[in-house]
Parts: sequence; structure tokens; C-alpha cells
Amino acid sequence: MEIADPREEIARLEERIEQLAAKVESCRKFVLASRITIALGGTLLVAAAFGAIRFNAPAMTAAIAAVLGGIVVLGSNRSTAKEATAEMAAAEAERSELIAGIELRVVSEESGAREDHRGRIVG
Repeated sequence: MEIADPREEIARLEERIEQLAAKVESCRKFVLASRITIALGGTLLVAAAFGAIRFNAPAMTAAIAAVLGGIVVLGSNRSTAKEATAEMAAAEAERSELIAGIELRVVSEESGAREDHRGRIVG
């Protein structure tokens, strides 16, 4: 099926690419937050295990939850970012293909503008 106006499809693809880029950036932020949460929870667990801090059951429960929750969020956002990156690459390839298929023409002013021997607009 031939697309009636490839420019509309290109604009739609560019909008989709921007949405996917925003999604990837959001995932990166969540991955960073997850790593920080895992590190803080792990540090608390190690400190309690070696006696650096007094054992506190609610704090240990929170530390374990932070580590496990961080791992889950990290994995989920990492896979979402990979999927979005792959989809973005496919959309960019499709956009490039559509752009390559458009017949480009030289636009000059009606006031006597012309191209010189090097293809530059003069006049």
C-alpha cells in the first residue's frame, strides 16, 4: 500500500521518535533511582550485619524491601528502555526510507536567482 503523502507519515514518525526518546530518558532516571535505592538498602543491611548500627527490625525490613524493590524497578525499566530503543531505531529507519523516497527539488526565488557552476544560488 502506497502512502498518499509521505510528509505526513514522516511527521508522525518524528513525533513517535520524540515520545520514545522521552520514554527512554524516563527509564534512565528510574534506573538511576533504583541503583541508589539498592545501594542504600544494601549499605544498611551490611552495616547491621557487621554491628556498625544497632539491629532494628523495622529498619531491616525497610532495607530488604528497598533492595528487592530496587531490583524489580531496575529490571523492569532496563527492559522497557531496551524495547523503546529498538522501536525508536525502527521508526528512524522507516523515516529515513521515506525521506530518501521523496523527490527533492531546488527552490529559487523568482527574482532572477540562479545556480552557478558549483550549484550555489546567486543573484
